Amino acid sequence: MSATRTDAGPVTAPDPHDQDTDMGASRSERLSALAQQHGALAVLVIVTLVASLSFDSFATGDNFSNMAVTSSFLAVVALGMTFVILTGGIDLSVGSVFALGGVLAAWGSRHGTLVALLLPLAVCGAIGLLNGVLIARSRLAPFIVTLATLLGARGLLLTLTDEGAETYLVAKGSVLAEIGQGATLGIAHPVWITLALFVAGAVALRRSRFGQHVYAVGGNEDAAALMGAPVVRTKIVVYTLSGLLAGLAGALNAAYLASGVNILGVGLELDAISAVVIGGTLLTGGFGFVSGTLVGVLLLKVIQNVINQIGNLDSSYQQVVSGAFLAVVVVAQTWLGRRRRVM
Repeated sequence: MSATRTDAGPVTAPDPHDQDTDMGASRSERLSALAQQHGALAVLVIVTLVASLSFDSFATGDNFSNMAVTSSFLAVVALGMTFVILTGGIDLSVGSVFALGGVLAAWGSRHGTLVALLLPLAVCGAIGLLNGVLIARSRLAPFIVTLATLLGARGLLLTLTDEGAETYLVAKGSVLAEIGQGATLGIAHPVWITLALFVAGAVALRRSRFGQHVYAVGGNEDAAALMGAPVVRTKIVVYTLSGLLAGLAGALNAAYLASGVNILGVGLELDAISAVVIGGTLLTGGFGFVSGTLVGVLLLKVIQNVINQIGNLDSSYQQVVSGAFLAVVVVAQTWLGRRRRVM
């Protein structure tokens, strides 16, 4: 059999050094992605281990149970914030909406559990819908729109409570109180509800067309529109969802405290944003996970609990540490993102 000649020129064998370089770059890219996704979890494990060895009262069932319950309210708010930030937006109104939801739930409990749950969802969902319509259809800046609804929700809250002079109570033994204070299999009901919501959020984000649209809008809004993604509808849905979850968290908190405390929620939006970003979600949108948000919430609560365990430190130190964590995470995210683009 004779050899066949071609005019394509000499055939050169692939350079093994190029293959090694590509494999090294791919490995480094995977490590960068893992660090960005699971870095907060590693820090949470380390902080928990150190605290368990340092404080006798930290690694106890009662302490863990208390942290889980108090984390659940922030976690529900942060879940809605995750969807908003994934689209490249921001929602500053969730703190006031959370407080408003609690007051509405406590007020509505006088007319039955159904009213106590549906009223805050309806009102707070409407506030989220208003945010979404103004941002998506009118193309207003999310910062300005949600700042305005923050003030509006807080004003409505003060109107309902006579400038904060009146506090509505949830009757002991009512169904609403049982939802907030009861437990099943030794785990408080707010924790079960939070876990169910995060599972649903993860499935929606990873396994549904809506989740694909959320990532697409956050990654590149113009490209998403060219591909046929419903950009306006997606934005409206995520802001409505954020309002609904903030209102639900407020209702659960009111059920847990047995009252609609009107001074709550101040600065909660910053805690929610911190938890989302610490959990690995990019502030610019397009990359993130709801599981990371849950880890970010737990990390913030563990830090707060450790400061309380020390005893001689003011609670304001928790804000200092949280701010430091947030700054470090944002710098790390920026560095990892640039490194992945270079690769």
